[in-house]
Amino acid sequence: MAQIEVDQLGKVFRVPEREGGFKAALRSLVNRRYREVRAVDGVSFSVEAGEIVGFLGPNGAGKTTTLKMLAGLLHPTSGQANVLGHVPWRRESGYLRRISMIMGQRSQLSWDLPAIDSFLVHLAVYRVDREAGKRTMEELIELLEIGPVIRKQIRSLSLGERMKCEICVSLLHQPAVMFLDEPTLGLDVTMQDRIRGFVREYNRRHGATIVLTSHYMADVTALCKRIVVIDHGRILFDGPWTALSARLAPFKVIKIDLAHLPDGYAFDRMGEVLLREGLKVTLRVGKDDAAAVTSRLLADLSILDLTIEDPPIEDVIKQVFARGVG
Repeated sequence: MAQIEVDQLGKVFRVPEREGGFKAALRSLVNRRYREVRAVDGVSFSVEAGEIVGFLGPNGAGKTTTLKMLAGLLHPTSGQANVLGHVPWRRESGYLRRISMIMGQRSQLSWDLPAIDSFLVHLAVYRVDREAGKRTMEELIELLEIGPVIRKQIRSLSLGERMKCEICVSLLHQPAVMFLDEPTLGLDVTMQDRIRGFVREYNRRHGATIVLTSHYMADVTALCKRIVVIDHGRILFDGPWTALSARLAPFKVIKIDLAHLPDGYAFDRMGEVLLREGLKVTLRVGKDDAAAVTSRLLADLSILDLTIEDPPIEDVIKQVFARGVG
């Protein structure tokens, strides 16, 4: 059963513009000019209960604008959306109590107070039952491993600690739908991995429906079986990212570690040489040719290790933007 349904959703912003200089500034007081910027252009998709969907696109593609409309922060110019049986931009209290939006660059914690105070305020604002709220808070603190920091001032925490506290406070009311906008932005690799692990476990325990935007492909491959790719406000692809890879990157990457350097071996006859560095060689070959090329390499060379991989999702997404594939 779909918990998020979006039908031809669109958003147009009127942006004031003028020439530089003092005279132009004076003219704009009485005759201001505007141009229309179409941030989202007829987007349609649905998300099933418990699904984690990656919402991908370059900067300015319309990802955050779409999520803000679904969270009720923006009113659309056109189209319809239904989330958990509610129209998001009506901002009904019954709706707001069942969703959460977490933005990597936005803070809802008071910098001068310890995190635990913000947690308690959040529980009071959402009128969460005291005992139920206490259990949820303890569970989240344990899952996020933030017990040692919740009594420290927010301003004294590291970025990773602060982000985990932001996630905790956003989930104290146990939302059924989560919109995650760049939740790992700016975090180091270790902290990114911990946040991913938490999101995966929270989804498993509570069956939350999650829409995730990220520039880190590791977030997507670790959490999402399905992706929606958007560019210039339009959806270019919606489906399993493995299917996108098969359509736009019908090749395999073969990585080999050699026992010794071969004398004059023509690797370029086997496939496209992506890397040749010391005793390591990386080739790109057609998917249908991978087995034959692998057999030939093993017969011709003294190989210590050989791996066959699908192309990186970053390469596949770049091709989507370049080709505009629907």
